[in-house]
Amino acid sequence: DEFAQSILIANSNEYLDQVEASINSLLPKMDRREIIQASLKNRGIFIRVGSVEQAAEVSNLIAPEHLEISISNPQSILPNITNAGAIFIGRYSAEALGDYCAGPSHVLPTSGTSRFFSALGVYDFQKRSSLISCSPEGASNLAETAAELARNELLQAHALSAEYRLNK
Repeated sequence: DEFAQSILIANSNEYLDQVEASINSLLPKMDRREIIQASLKNRGIFIRVGSVEQAAEVSNLIAPEHLEISISNPQSILPNITNAGAIFIGRYSAEALGDYCAGPSHVLPTSGTSRFFSALGVYDFQKRSSLISCSPEGASNLAETAAELARNELLQAHALSAEYRLNK
């Protein structure tokens, strides 16, 4: 896809140079080289960061559809990753494996929407309801906060409804 976006975040200029050399070596052999070239020219980018932690920060801002973590200890950075549709952990976990046979879902949030959406899953096909059940003490504990927030939204009836539950 000419509109596909490939981004490489690395903390090593040497690694970035090696990847660029590999791309230049493989590209002439690709059946769809014109499409790949257009994608890389218009939407491909190398980002040099100072650390793996900074790479995670940048990745979270990008919120990629697919994220491959190709470092020696990929598990160590996972707690820092908060925004990605699918995360491929380690050098052997190629995105192509998830596309065709190893992934739970190939319907993923695109264009940075993994900041607020998840991959398509079973919950998307189920009707669910929230259940809220407060004890008298619980309602009393929450009532002041609810009333204040309701008044800030100019919803006096909501505020009164919460305050009626205060244990006085």
